[in-house]
Amino acid sequence: MVNPVHLRTLLEVVRLGSFAAAANRLGYTASAVSQQMAALEHDTGARLFERTAKSVRPTEAAIVMAGHATTVLADIDRLLESAGSADRSRAELRVSLYPSLARTVLPRLLRSPEWLASDIALRLSVRDPSPAIQAMRRGEETDVTLVYWVGDSGLTWPRSARPVRIGDDPMRFVVPTAWRLHGQRPIAVDQLAGRPWILHHPGSSDAAVIDAFFDEHGLRPRVVARCDDFAVTLDIVATGYAATLMPEVALGELPAGVEVLEVQDARLSREVFALVSPAAPADSTALFLRFLNDLLDDLTPDLTGGGRP
Repeated sequence: MVNPVHLRTLLEVVRLGSFAAAANRLGYTASAVSQQMAALEHDTGARLFERTAKSVRPTEAAIVMAGHATTVLADIDRLLESAGSADRSRAELRVSLYPSLARTVLPRLLRSPEWLASDIALRLSVRDPSPAIQAMRRGEETDVTLVYWVGDSGLTWPRSARPVRIGDDPMRFVVPTAWRLHGQRPIAVDQLAGRPWILHHPGSSDAAVIDAFFDEHGLRPRVVARCDDFAVTLDIVATGYAATLMPEVALGELPAGVEVLEVQDARLSREVFALVSPAAPADSTALFLRFLNDLLDDLTPDLTGGGRP
C-alpha cells in the first residue's frame, strides 16, 4: 500500500528537483526524504530516480506518478474534509513519549476532566528517545515527540523540530526498606557503594550518566542485575535484593518495602524536552504542553517510603 505522505514528498522532489530542497520545504532531513523515496520505489516496484554521487534525477516513471499523485491526494483531502464521523470531528494530536512518562503522567492526563473536555484525540507511540528521534529522521509524522537528555548523552534531533524545555526529572536513589538506611542522616554516596545494584543495560542514556556518576565519585557499584523496566525494578528492590537509581517521574506509587533516600552531594537529573513538528496544530499542541507542565509540577512522589513492613 502506498503511503500518501510519500506521494506528497515525491511531488516536492519532482517540483524542486532535489532531495535537499524538498527536505527544506517539508521540514525533513535530506536523509528522511531519501528513505521515503526508497520506500515508495519498493512499494510501487518502479525506479523513480537516477542517482549519482552528486545528484538525483526523476525518471519518467516519477514524473508520471507525480501527475497521478496530484489527483489522488486531492481526492484524499476531499474525503477527509467531508468525513462526518465522530473521530474526524475531533482534533488529533500525534504524540510520541518515553515509557516512564507514559506510565505515570499519561494516565493522569487521560483521566483529567479538563483534558476530556478539550475534545482532542491523542494518537500515541511509546518508545525511548533514541528510536523516537530515528523515526523523526525517517520522516514519520509526529506532532510532539517527548524525549529526555541525560548529561552529555550526545542526543541530537532534526533541526526542523522546535525544542520546548519541559523541565527537570531528578534521578532518585531507591533502596529496600529492609536495609534500614532511611533513619540514618545524612546518607553519603560511599555508604551505598558496596551494596548490590540494579542498573540499566549498557548503551542507554541513563546507563551512561549513572556509570559516569559512579566513576566521578571513585565508586565501583556491585551490579547484580540489569533491567530497563522500571516497574519490574521497583518490585525487585522491594524484596530487599538490591538498590537502584530511577527517574522521579517513573516512581509513581511506591510499593511496600521500598524507600527513596536523599543522598549528600548526589545530584543527577534528566532534562525533559518536547520536540514540536513544524506541522503540529498550534492550539492542540499548546494545550497538551500546558497540561503536561502542570502534571509534572504536581508529580511529587512520597519519598518517605512506600508502606513499611
